[in-house]
Amino acid sequence: MRIAFGIGRLAAAGAGIAAIVGQLLTSLGYWSSHNVQNIPLAITNFFSFFTILSNVGAVVVFLFGAFLLFTRSGSDPRWFTLFRASVATYMIVTGIVYNLLLRGIELPQGSTLEWSNEILHVVVPILALLDWLFTPGRQPIEWNQLWRMLVFPIVWAVYTMIRGPFTPNELTGASYWYPYPFLNPYISHNGYFSVAFYIVLIAAVIGLVAAGVIWLSRRGWFTQR
Repeated sequence: MRIAFGIGRLAAAGAGIAAIVGQLLTSLGYWSSHNVQNIPLAITNFFSFFTILSNVGAVVVFLFGAFLLFTRSGSDPRWFTLFRASVATYMIVTGIVYNLLLRGIELPQGSTLEWSNEILHVVVPILALLDWLFTPGRQPIEWNQLWRMLVFPIVWAVYTMIRGPFTPNELTGASYWYPYPFLNPYISHNGYFSVAFYIVLIAAVIGLVAAGVIWLSRRGWFTQR
C-alpha cells in the first residue's frame, strides 16, 4: 500500500512540475514577444506568486514524501508532518482564493497556459488535500504549532507589499508590480484600505484552514502510522 501511495505522489509531483515549467516557458515566450528586457526580474516576479511558491512546496512534499514511503515504514519525521501540513494548507487556500477571486482574471505572469493554470489552482490543491487525508505516515500535530504554519504567508505578504511599489512592470509601463489585483493599492477602489481588508480576510482563511488541517491530524480515525 505504501508503494502505491508513493507512486501516486510521484505522479502528482510530475503534474506539478509540468505545470510550473509549462507556464514558465509560456511566459518566457510572451515576454520575449513583448520585448521585455529584464528577464531575471520577470522570472523573479513569476516566482513571487503565492500559487507558484505553494506548488513548488507541494512538489517537494510529494517527492520527499514518496522517498519516505519507499524507504521506511511507520510515521514520518515530525518536521516533515508539519511541513506537509503547512503546504496542504497553502494549497487548499490557493484553490479557494483562485476560484472565488481570480478565476477568469488574466494575471501578470504573461499569457496564461490553461491546462497549467487548472493543475496549479485546482488539481494540485485537491491532490494535496487527498494526500493529507489518506497517505500513510502523518503524525498528530500539536495546536501550539499552528503559528509556525502562518509564518510563510506572513513573510510573503510583507515581501509583496514592500517590494511592489519599487518593482517596475515592463509590460504595462507602470512603476509598480503586484502579483494579484486585490493586493494592488493603485487599482483597488479604496487603495491600501481595500488591500488591508483582503490581507486580513485571507489571513483568517489561512488560519482557519490550518486549524482544520491540525484538527484532522488529531482525529483518531485519521491518524496514520
